[in-house]
Amino acid sequence: MSKNKVTITAEPNKQEVFITREFDAPRALVYKAHIDPELYVKWLGPRGLEMILETFEPVSGGKYRYIHKDENGEYAFHGVFHTMTEELMIQTFEFEGLPEPGHVTLDTMRLEALPNNRTRLTIQSVFQSVADRDGMMESGMETGVVEGYEKLDELLEKMS
Repeated sequence: MSKNKVTITAEPNKQEVFITREFDAPRALVYKAHIDPELYVKWLGPRGLEMILETFEPVSGGKYRYIHKDENGEYAFHGVFHTMTEELMIQTFEFEGLPEPGHVTLDTMRLEALPNNRTRLTIQSVFQSVADRDGMMESGMETGVVEGYEKLDELLEKMS
């Protein structure tokens, strides 16, 4: 368990979620873990799921599609990368398992270099509606975020 804790803020009746987390690694390394496909599959999502990257073009204008797989089935996600820099990543995100398409979020992630080779990650996810945001919060998203960032901590420690 990491000493770095995830803070997830979802104010009532708002269409957004904020996620904040610090890492004991320099910003360049945290960014690399977000754009290197060999690293990305090792940490994104909850423990116990296999991750398959079908498409991964982490450049401005690129797209992605990945599948998380376990004994209960497969869960697919896709989106488009709008801006990809070491300081700022903007992308869309859509879960393909909903009965109807169109529940897309716009995610803005900032990576802030901190003293002592540390990094603060801040994400703002804006949903189409409050109902979509609430559905995501009720889906177990927090577990995936927390466990994914714990796995990222483990990976960054090996890379340092």
